[in-house]
Amino acid sequence: MNLAGTVSWNVNTTCNYRCSYCTQRFKDDRGRWARDTDRFLASFAKLQGTWEVKISGGEPLVHPTIDTIVTGLAERDHLVSMVTNFSAKEEKLERLANCAKGRLRVLSLSLHPEYVTDIDAFIAKAAWFQALVQALRDPELPKPHVCVTTVATKAFVPHLETMAAKFEDAGLRFKIQPEKQNSEVIDYDEDEERILLALGGHNRTGAVTHSFKGQLCGAGSQYFVMDDRGEVYRCYP
Repeated sequence: MNLAGTVSWNVNTTCNYRCSYCTQRFKDDRGRWARDTDRFLASFAKLQGTWEVKISGGEPLVHPTIDTIVTGLAERDHLVSMVTNFSAKEEKLERLANCAKGRLRVLSLSLHPEYVTDIDAFIAKAAWFQALVQALRDPELPKPHVCVTTVATKAFVPHLETMAAKFEDAGLRFKIQPEKQNSEVIDYDEDEERILLALGGHNRTGAVTHSFKGQLCGAGSQYFVMDDRGEVYRCYP
């Protein structure tokens, strides 16, 4: 199918985690969430064609009306993607999948080692969720894609190759994201860079520090960012 465009909607700043490397940890207010859900959905109804709405936060699954949001977007013929720390209970994840009415597109499950101590349980849960999402898919739409991402902190780099093998054995796509501090990728040594590149680099782009420089950009026309207050940006501010 041909998408009219993509919007990243950060529905809240609230999160049940406080990761040391989080890019949002310096926000003044970590308790905001998008109110006036009906008005937001009415605005999405005005978008012409089918858009992919990439929901993130904060942690979107702690948003009090997330089920209504996902249902409303699906009923307006948009596709729903989401970035989540995957800490929600299975019953909430199952409800999310049902609310989407087969219109889920990309589910990015963030593995945060500072909070996840049982990696095998995380893998089993992710494999279950992937099977659920695929079973509920609309056959007329693109196949939904589930992936697991993790931030390559220096403490976690030595474990990444073993971790990647476990996810591959479970049939799950695993991607790494270099750690950033002050908007810049941290300095990795030669051995650390070798590991990151062997795993595909930043989100499998083949580079540790990925750049879109020199490529055509649809920001402001086929892509925009919206926050929990309804403020809209052509790209990430």
